[in-house]
Amino acid sequence: MYDKQGPIDQLVHLYVDGGITRRDLVRRVARKTGGIAAAMGVLAGYEDLKAQPTPVPANLRVPADADDIEARDIEWGGQGGRLFGHLAMPKVAPNVYLPGVLVVHENRGLVEHIKDVTRRAARAGFIALSVDLLSRQGGVGQFPEATAQTAAYGRTVQWERMQDLVDGLDYLKYHPNIVFDRIGIVGFCAGGQNVWDFIVNIPETAAAVPFYGAPPSADDIAKIRTPVLGIYAELDRSLTQRMLTAATTLSQQQKVHGLMIQEGVRHAFHNDTGPAYNADAATDAWARAMAFFNKYLRAPRA
Repeated sequence: MYDKQGPIDQLVHLYVDGGITRRDLVRRVARKTGGIAAAMGVLAGYEDLKAQPTPVPANLRVPADADDIEARDIEWGGQGGRLFGHLAMPKVAPNVYLPGVLVVHENRGLVEHIKDVTRRAARAGFIALSVDLLSRQGGVGQFPEATAQTAAYGRTVQWERMQDLVDGLDYLKYHPNIVFDRIGIVGFCAGGQNVWDFIVNIPETAAAVPFYGAPPSADDIAKIRTPVLGIYAELDRSLTQRMLTAATTLSQQQKVHGLMIQEGVRHAFHNDTGPAYNADAATDAWARAMAFFNKYLRAPRA
């Protein structure tokens, strides 16, 4: 479904990612189809709209002023201009050194949900940074409406995204508390695809976890040197089938990898602001992602 680029596909994707309400979705589709009845008929064909969100567990979200972490919005100079990000880390003594995690957002820029996910990584014991890939357009703050955010992301290009993420990696590497060669990367949906692209082109990350991102081609898989754990949804059928094919190639090429397919859930099941959110699958997947990072980012030196 999410490989399609039609306007209604994009609106459905935006709804599944928590950008608009169901009422907004129906209203906007009605404008394109000529009425509510026609809109409902079109939307009935989207399997992902059948998902029902589960309640968000208490204390899952991590506020910016949580007692156990330090979190703040930051700006710094990148090769493409001023970059915006959100940095979070555990409260530690100056002489304590920690591994890092680069967090890559979905296709709407650095929204509050991804800042929260960044703080969750900090609570798990990492120095975490999310980079706003809309920075070259002034940052997500210039686009308060969700469709404008996705349109802005649509104007980004792959090499610019990679450069901005490299600049984020460099920022982390020079943090005074970082173990500079123990940095991982995690991303969601479009961010998951960016994670795959990143490890195809940039060998420096020590571990990678793409959540339901479009996987690379066999030729690109050959370039991967980073241990990678793919996390996908059983009912995200087209994308997950592509990942199963990619997993066969990863195995044939003897790449260090794992694949977890969460049963009975749909695309964007980890996003607790959207209708596909599934608390059990999301918390299990996050725990496995953090365990994967612990394995590769905290392993004793050989």
